[in-house]
Amino acid sequence: MGETKTTRGMKLLAGNSNRPLAEAIAQYLRLPLTKAVVRRFADMEIFVEIQENVRGEDIFVIQSTSFPANDNLMELLIIIDALRRASARRITAVIPYFGYARQDRKVGPRTPISAKLVANLITQAGANRVLTVDLHAGQIQGFFDIPTDNLYAMPAITKDIKDYLGVGDHLMVVSPDVGGVLRARALAKRLGGDLAIVDKRRERAGESEVMNIIGDVKGRSCILVDDIVDSGGTICNAAEALMKAGAKDVCAYASHGVLSGGAVARVQSSVLKSMVITDSIAATDGVAKCHNIRRISIAPLIGEAMRRINNEESVSSLFD
Repeated sequence: MGETKTTRGMKLLAGNSNRPLAEAIAQYLRLPLTKAVVRRFADMEIFVEIQENVRGEDIFVIQSTSFPANDNLMELLIIIDALRRASARRITAVIPYFGYARQDRKVGPRTPISAKLVANLITQAGANRVLTVDLHAGQIQGFFDIPTDNLYAMPAITKDIKDYLGVGDHLMVVSPDVGGVLRARALAKRLGGDLAIVDKRRERAGESEVMNIIGDVKGRSCILVDDIVDSGGTICNAAEALMKAGAKDVCAYASHGVLSGGAVARVQSSVLKSMVITDSIAATDGVAKCHNIRRISIAPLIGEAMRRINNEESVSSLFD
């Protein structure tokens, strides 16, 4: 594993978006975080100063573009620019949660494709590579004109399910909507379980209306799986529909716990036995205190991928 293998000319630099995850990755790689100042002027302009020599080094910048998305994105861009001007050999933007990923196509006339714009900004700032986790849409890899590795949290999620729920016929993997069927099917295949689908109609942005369940969930322990939980409406409504259809209990797993607005309160008062998210986004106080939200770490996954990139080894073989 990564702890026993060497790194060559590798430095880690963390922005302010998710310091705990950056420190966990640094601990996995047994490397210190590079000393740097990332602060705000009085008018909230961002200022960055790298306080170590990085000339000719292989630098990994760890920064999720989660809330506040625009501040964290600008931080990332300015850090990359500072490293480029300091003659870093290679700059890899490690973005555990890639914000703006849901704006990956034109949803109507005269609307932007913001994911492509953000990809252009990161490339133009001077990044040589991108490393991210569970992109909302896989084709966003193609928005970058630089090598992009999209890691999957599925192995960590599968292990957690086996540890806490076991395996067997009592499990039923459920996609909360038709769009997530591929993800749910991949998890069901790993667990050797069955697949069900919640068919819902979204009346307006941020709200969802559950319609019916495709598949027999009666008496089963249901596992809802999604990539992003934002308002929590889809997952909570789906859980309620599953319980009404006779499910024994319902747990939810998601790669990215955005959990904006009243999402934490919604999850807390829902029928969900538990919601498990990764630490791709820093936990708020509300998330940390919520009795039915639990977090698993993807620091070893990201750290091992970074070590392999540094050593010019295969990253895809992590998921063989």
